[in-house]
Amino acid sequence: MPTPISSNPSLNKEVLARIRPDFLELAKKPEIMDWMVGIRRKIHENPELGYEEFETSKLIRDELDLMGIPYKYPVAVTGIVGYIGTGKPPFVALRADMDALAMEELVEWEHKSKVPGKMHACGHDVHVAMLLGAAKMLQEHRNDLQGTVVLIFQPAEEGGGGAKQMLDAGALDNVDAIFALHVSVRNPIGVVASRSGPLLAATSFFEAVINGKGGHAALPQHTVDPILAASNVIVSLQHLVSREADPLDSQVVSVGKFQGGGAFNVIPDSVTIGGTFRAFSKESFVQLKHRIEEVITKQASVQRCSAKVTFSEKSTYPVLFNNKELHEQFRQVAGEMLGIQNVVQAELEMGGEDFAFFSEAIPGLFFFLGMKNETQGQPQPGHSPYYRVNEDVFPYGAALHASLATSYLSENPPKDTSPPEGSSHDEL
Repeated sequence: MPTPISSNPSLNKEVLARIRPDFLELAKKPEIMDWMVGIRRKIHENPELGYEEFETSKLIRDELDLMGIPYKYPVAVTGIVGYIGTGKPPFVALRADMDALAMEELVEWEHKSKVPGKMHACGHDVHVAMLLGAAKMLQEHRNDLQGTVVLIFQPAEEGGGGAKQMLDAGALDNVDAIFALHVSVRNPIGVVASRSGPLLAATSFFEAVINGKGGHAALPQHTVDPILAASNVIVSLQHLVSREADPLDSQVVSVGKFQGGGAFNVIPDSVTIGGTFRAFSKESFVQLKHRIEEVITKQASVQRCSAKVTFSEKSTYPVLFNNKELHEQFRQVAGEMLGIQNVVQAELEMGGEDFAFFSEAIPGLFFFLGMKNETQGQPQPGHSPYYRVNEDVFPYGAALHASLATSYLSENPPKDTSPPEGSSHDEL
């Protein structure tokens, strides 16, 4: 482990305020910009799914070792927690997710995925590279930090609940606040979007097996038809939003899976349906879950069938809630760097993000980083096999990470409390 870094106690807010705007210019220098792009391309060529990010994690650790940044590993299988600064309070965290998606890349380019059926189609390779870029700049300014920046490299955001696993493993112990970003094709380079309060919905998935009695389709009177029961269930589920939910309280119930039968003239013994439900309040989310199970089981019984409903706990995420004070800090920092006209209000979205576990546990701020480049053609959204990244975005993400961390530490100086002798704690 490298020797702990001593903070300069005489450093004041004015000095840090002068440092922060320089991060963008520093990140644009070829020695950092080209380095970040190179890391991203290596990760992109070798995508790994949730909790399988062993090579990605090794690449990150190798870079942290070269920078002299101490870290803990493994955290939640493949996760890493790094530390820059004094090793003492206050602690502010920056998070990047590492996992890829189970899909085939259809973009033909020099650094296309080399792993069949796996692709970085949501920008997590970009997130890792930008956080490493921020780490490089912060490490160069480590003597100026009045506290500790915690680097969170998280596995399994895509449905694996990696944030919850890292939280349970103590990754945020002693941490006072956390920031994270996500690249977006909605806004151009140099524009960021966020909002105070709820930003992304609470989400979960359900699956139901509806059992009846199969038989010949020409003799339905001798069967108990699970397809008819499942069809009634799906229609009834739509009433939960249209007739039970407050129209001003956004909720979604969607069925995207229907499996049953394999022949035109045979009524099957069972049908499996599955879907997702989302809401912007914990109360509405809990109520939806209760009613989904109730509607499925009781509607199935009306058709003389039985039903068993299961919910995916691993893929259940709470509402992503942005802290008001951190949002104001974000607007100030991003406004100084990009111009306040380029800091826009994000729209509420029914998508989910497991960063919500972090922001539920401690104050958090999540924002979208624009990277749209219309000269590359119509931009494709995340989770598309044609997803492309505008690599010009790298300096902006790295600089905002570094600026938000230093800003937080300067605005929240260490409290003058002297612990009893022998009880001090140093993360480094």
